[in-house]
Amino acid sequence: MSTAGHLISNNLPSVKQLQCFLAVAHELNFRRAAERLRMTQPPLTRQIKCLEAVLERQLFSRSTHDVSLTDAGRALVITAEKILQQLSELKTDSLSLEKTLRIGLTRTMNFELIEPVNKQLSKLDVGDDVEIPNLTSAQLLQCLSKNTLDLVLTGEKGSGHEDIVQYRWVCREQLLLAMPAMHAASLKEKVSLADVSDLPLFWFARSANPSFYDKCEGYFERLQFPLKRVKEPDDSLVMLTHIARGKAVALMPQSKCIFNLEGLCYRELTDYESQKLNIDVYAATRIDEKREAILKAQDVLCNDRLPDLKMGPDCPPSHI
Repeated sequence: MSTAGHLISNNLPSVKQLQCFLAVAHELNFRRAAERLRMTQPPLTRQIKCLEAVLERQLFSRSTHDVSLTDAGRALVITAEKILQQLSELKTDSLSLEKTLRIGLTRTMNFELIEPVNKQLSKLDVGDDVEIPNLTSAQLLQCLSKNTLDLVLTGEKGSGHEDIVQYRWVCREQLLLAMPAMHAASLKEKVSLADVSDLPLFWFARSANPSFYDKCEGYFERLQFPLKRVKEPDDSLVMLTHIARGKAVALMPQSKCIFNLEGLCYRELTDYESQKLNIDVYAATRIDEKREAILKAQDVLCNDRLPDLKMGPDCPPSHI
């Protein structure tokens, strides 16, 4: 009989049995081992008895108060750890061979209209799930830290993930001012916040993107006039309808300024304000990421020599 056939037909220890054995071997206490494995003592005891029956060896010496390893048990600890380590590496290796990358894009921007980034995304094998339109940058970073995504494009660097996530700059997205077409400032080619200070600004909750929020608020605090903020509606169409009726204004990424409505217009910010109010896009991966396909995808997205990218005078220093 071939070796493979022998392994298939033979009565071998199960992975669960080896895990249970190591838990007891490390704790030398069935109760604590059961708690560690999140199971009760009776099934744990059965797993150990089954393992001893398969191996035809006693692995533990038990008394009323003590549990200790036999010579066979001590020898098995080394072998079992090697087996489980190899199985763990097998799982990691299988993940590294996955062809489809799990990439998430922040809903803040429409990357199909950011031509340089869209061009690079098209080069990647990202399957059908590249877009996750209902996730904010903060939510995407949570997914990345939990290993449910491999790489995400976020607006600004997130906070609170410094020990888990690493960032590389991709591009800068310009912000436009969505404003009522009836407003006098709409006659200007470029508009400042001072020009529309008579209207409130639709603004979002900090939790959606703390870094971008703080970046903008830092500029707002230096303004020489009061800037009233009102909570933006959950539905962007509702927000734009209010703007068209002259109720407020909003700062929006240029790639999102595609909805046309009577009474609504979009204007560029003045050069000075556009340098202060913008969104830096980063490609984020886990800091311990070693898989070649994911690191290569990040390299593709972070090619800062793309001919179509416009890099402003104060782009992140590492990319100048």
